[in-house]
Amino acid sequence: MAPIKLVLLQTLALLAAAVPSLAAHGPVPGQIKNLVTFGDSYTDVVAVSNGGTQWPVYAAGYAGANLFPYARSGAPCSQLLTPRPFPGVVQDEIPLYLADLHNGSIHVPPGETLYTLWIGTNDIGPNTLLTGTDVLNNATIVDVTECAVGWVSTLYKAGARNFLFQNLLPEERLPLYTVDSWPNRYWDTVRNTTAWHLSITELTAAYNAIAKLLLAALPATHPGAHIGLFDSYGLFTDILNRPAAYLNGTAPLNTTGAVHACVFQEDESTSDPGTCFDAEGSARDSFIWFDELHPSEQADRVVAREIANVIEGKDSKWASWFS
Repeated sequence: MAPIKLVLLQTLALLAAAVPSLAAHGPVPGQIKNLVTFGDSYTDVVAVSNGGTQWPVYAAGYAGANLFPYARSGAPCSQLLTPRPFPGVVQDEIPLYLADLHNGSIHVPPGETLYTLWIGTNDIGPNTLLTGTDVLNNATIVDVTECAVGWVSTLYKAGARNFLFQNLLPEERLPLYTVDSWPNRYWDTVRNTTAWHLSITELTAAYNAIAKLLLAALPATHPGAHIGLFDSYGLFTDILNRPAAYLNGTAPLNTTGAVHACVFQEDESTSDPGTCFDAEGSARDSFIWFDELHPSEQADRVVAREIANVIEGKDSKWASWFS
């Protein structure tokens, strides 16, 4: 075996051994009264990406918590890594929260507030790491993941103490990234769908593995914090593999299409935007995806139920705690 590969394997083994058993437990029942959310279109409650109501609204409602939403559609973690023409977590969302906190616009006692972050989909996707365009400072998947996990430390310094980091869902199974994907609103030009599928699979796996290791190291330098990991990847994989346990619409259960799916022309000069399929009414709840990139409202209800359990201090199969 080549020496560099041996060193890498030894390093990974040491890091894996250092990860705690996740026997810790997060907030206790009755403790959390406020939910503060950061992220991208998966979490934005204003520019809603699922055609209905976003998961934070459901989660706060289920748990009887006050919601303070700061997630913005299109967001990357940092504009210094994967710049996009949308607000970023580092440059916009966190500063807005801190400004509201300091000017008294919001009142969120540290012990009574859970902070969540679901970010990364835009950082690893088209026009960023996947295609290698719009990437600054030679940014890599390591840099993007470090940025996301760094959210904990930034808010900790501002007084926050209860954190739930949501990892990436199985991006490779989104309609945008499957081998048999079609031209759509997110990418309507020619592409190698097999290469995209393989690349997004690797990026997703790397992001989630690195994030877990980085989160596991935080308790030593963040005393008094509850730091948790919400396994979006595991939850959505389970929905995809066992849709009947989660989807309850009146149409045949569907894990490959979308509530609002549009097949675009690959000729950019055409004036025809594409042919769209739209599920209506209760049939919408038969789909895990709303469109080629976003979860459906029914999938978001599932996410909301699990995070409501965390807010209420109950166990969730998909939430683990490092401290």
